[in-house]
Amino acid sequence: MYRILVINPGSTSSKIAVFTDEAEVYSINIAHTLAELAPYPRVANQHSLRRDAVFRALSEAAIAIGHLDAVVGRGGMLRPIPSGVYRVNQRMLDDLQRPGGREHISNLGAPIAYEIASAAGIPAFIVDPVVVDEFEPLARVAGLPDCVRRSEGHMLSLKAAARWAAQELGRAHDEINLVVAHLGSGISVSAHRRAAVVDINCGLDGAGPFSPERAGGLPVGEVMRLAFSGQYTHDELYQLVTRRAGLVAYLGTNDAREVERRIARGDERARLIYEAMAYQIAKEIGLMSTVLRGDVQAIVLTGGLAPSRMLVGWISERVAWIAPLLIYPGEFEMSAMAQGALRVLRGEEEAKEY
Repeated sequence: MYRILVINPGSTSSKIAVFTDEAEVYSINIAHTLAELAPYPRVANQHSLRRDAVFRALSEAAIAIGHLDAVVGRGGMLRPIPSGVYRVNQRMLDDLQRPGGREHISNLGAPIAYEIASAAGIPAFIVDPVVVDEFEPLARVAGLPDCVRRSEGHMLSLKAAARWAAQELGRAHDEINLVVAHLGSGISVSAHRRAAVVDINCGLDGAGPFSPERAGGLPVGEVMRLAFSGQYTHDELYQLVTRRAGLVAYLGTNDAREVERRIARGDERARLIYEAMAYQIAKEIGLMSTVLRGDVQAIVLTGGLAPSRMLVGWISERVAWIAPLLIYPGEFEMSAMAQGALRVLRGEEEAKEY
């Protein structure tokens, strides 16, 4: 029996959970107010604040780190790496301290996990960070030599859902092809060929469907017009397309449940925008099926929007002819991280070195 601590830093919160084997036995979402975070201009500066909050929560729950077997942190903006469970080492910590301008709150996951694990004398891991890269050369070509398509997305969620799909299909993960979509505040749609993510919509760079908060792929000419309009700085425009676009821009909310309530009351604009999001997701699923030459054993939907019967129904109407749909509704990042560490602790998988 193994006890695993999982740490997932978010923009204004820190989620932690303790698992005994596959069972979650403790969890808490530690809120961080904007006033509390204001003195820290860089993500790296929040390390002590976040670490101390984790220690306080464990102390209040009477969870001793000496009784843990491993700590797992959310993987950050590292160099591109293959899928897997990685032992946190000094090279990883150095790269996360200097992320080359690509700061993200997930960069704190590994350092905090490492500090806690070191104090307890146990290993620290990350599992399938957003930078997992299994692209083939064709997928990298963007259309301009100065631009490269990058493999970035909700890899932790996508890989976990693919494993569950393989189990449900009664097949080995590395014997099947899948199109897997994570539907959340951001949307990632990916092509999986024999367990490898060989293409994805690069949602962090603005490609693919729009989402509750993100603009998705926009006409380049329109983006250039906005960029040179004088209305926005670089940072303001980036915040606009990554945090204040999609459902937020059209309907003033990122809550799909609220959108569905409006539709139920007869709001035709809400219906148009919500169905347009489903339309774009379906288009991206169709695109990824061409990457796999139509040899697709299942289309897999997961994430916070996957419980929506309305959204999933619209998507299914357009893509069910490609392959059967498998739905794993909800957010499973915490359990996916714990299961990765558990595979290593049980000897089912070997931890990789970064």
